[in-house]
Amino acid sequence: MARAQDGDSAAYLRLLEATTPYLRSLASRWFRDQRDIEDAVQDVFLTVHAIRHTYDPARPFGPWLVAIARRRFVDRVRRNIRQRTHETPLTAVQETFIESEANLEESLDRMGLEGLIEKLPPKQQQAVSLLKLKEMSLKEAAKVSGMSIVSLKVATHRALKDLRRMLTDGKDT
Repeated sequence: MARAQDGDSAAYLRLLEATTPYLRSLASRWFRDQRDIEDAVQDVFLTVHAIRHTYDPARPFGPWLVAIARRRFVDRVRRNIRQRTHETPLTAVQETFIESEANLEESLDRMGLEGLIEKLPPKQQQAVSLLKLKEMSLKEAAKVSGMSIVSLKVATHRALKDLRRMLTDGKDT
């Protein structure tokens, strides 16, 4: 690693080639899928490359590398857990019949939401329309509506709460 730090690209290449099997072995203890193992090893190499200047040649290389690898593996495991908790698997039937954006208004009519939205107070209607249906940012919606960002957030929250209640109770307000 010391020679690689001095700019010896051949030494750097040899270092990467020599450590790859060891890192794969470490990664296989953390991950089962071969793609995850390879991705984790690449994460380690990217980190090593980015922070190679921090390596102290007076100290052993192995513990420095293992510390980096463990941190990258933990980061990857956390990322995988976050992704799994935020993803909703779709069945083949759901994937086949997903509504396109062009049919958004039709789907609103079919679900009866348009009628429910019309029963909301005007500011709540406007907030839902701008933020949820037209997908404007808070800043854009505030400019168009003349409402403050806080007012838009409150109106949207109240509107969604009222819509949820209308849908679950089957009643109109």
